[in-house]
Amino acid sequence: MTRRRTWIINGGLVLLLVGAGYGIYAGFAPAAEEASSTQARTTPVSLGNVTETVSASGTVASSYTANADFSTSGKVATIKVAVGDVVKKGQKLATLDATEANAQLKVAQSNLDVAEENLDNAESSSSSSAQGGQTESTTSLQSKVDQAELSLEQAQEAVDATVLTAPGDGTVTAINGAVGQQTGSSSGSAASGSSDTSSSSSSSGFIVLTNMSSMVVTTSVAEVDVSKVRAGQSATVTVNALPDTEIKATVASVDLTPTTSNSVTSYGASLTLNDVAQGLRPGQSASVVITIAEASNVLTVPAAAVQTTGTTSTVTVQQNGQQVKKRVELGVQGESTVEIKSGLSQGDQVVLTATSTQSTSSNTAGNRSGGQGGFPGGGSGGFPGGGAGGGQ
Repeated sequence: MTRRRTWIINGGLVLLLVGAGYGIYAGFAPAAEEASSTQARTTPVSLGNVTETVSASGTVASSYTANADFSTSGKVATIKVAVGDVVKKGQKLATLDATEANAQLKVAQSNLDVAEENLDNAESSSSSSAQGGQTESTTSLQSKVDQAELSLEQAQEAVDATVLTAPGDGTVTAINGAVGQQTGSSSGSAASGSSDTSSSSSSSGFIVLTNMSSMVVTTSVAEVDVSKVRAGQSATVTVNALPDTEIKATVASVDLTPTTSNSVTSYGASLTLNDVAQGLRPGQSASVVITIAEASNVLTVPAAAVQTTGTTSTVTVQQNGQQVKKRVELGVQGESTVEIKSGLSQGDQVVLTATSTQSTSSNTAGNRSGGQGGFPGGGSGGFPGGGAGGGQ
């Protein structure tokens, strides 16, 4: 009986040992399998082309917009154009009621005629008065003639101001008034209608003219990128309203002074569109991609293979089954590809994805902890407790 009990106890201990061994194996097996299945992905250093760009958003505008305004007040008598009309410089656009201005012009002309007649009579009557008195009389009359001429000139300007003419060639894009309405400019900056020429598309004039055949895009360049952007660089513009159309453009200018909004500093820039796509209109939103650097037939690696800390860039290379970290000098840096100026050779196998030694060790340690924890109470706590229970 005692022998049989001994066999049972020994058999139980054997089963426990087998179970413990399997648990430890199961804990280590996934780590070993994972380590063996995770292989480093490599790609060769190759020759290629790299393009570095800066992206921004902007707004389409005309290169020329003129806000034509009357420089005098009055009632609109005629509007001789409609939105969409193409006009030439000097073409008549609209008129004000000139009844009063014409009447004042006639009065001024009449006053001048009288003044000139009086002067002529005085000069021809030299024998009727003393020489000194005659000189004083003709001088006074000449002054009146001069004043009458000035009044006539001003009256003519008032008549001219009732006619609004085109300050330049363009397309009528807005008419901010109607026949019969009172209108007028407080600035009075021109005699025959004033105009404010700019590259904006605002409709502040009585009639707005826009050059639809020459377009620009105004944009803002981020503070970190502005040192890379300069006039003459090529760009691609995509307008939100024409998403399938890419328009070639050229950087025309970059502002020297910044603009700050919501603690964000940027610099204004203007791009000239090389072509005007059908359907393009001032005020449309646009996406801008400026090419700031290009390199052709140079050594390249995927951007994902480069690690940069501060000013130091490194690439991990697979050599003789080992991973070796090499310091490299970068050139043009594209979104997905980077130029390597030194540090690598064509054909070198660059590591894209690898499992580090530290990571593998951590996983192994974790699996070991899991294996030990698989048996409640641990090895030392489990066996004696079990043995004692069995003995009792």
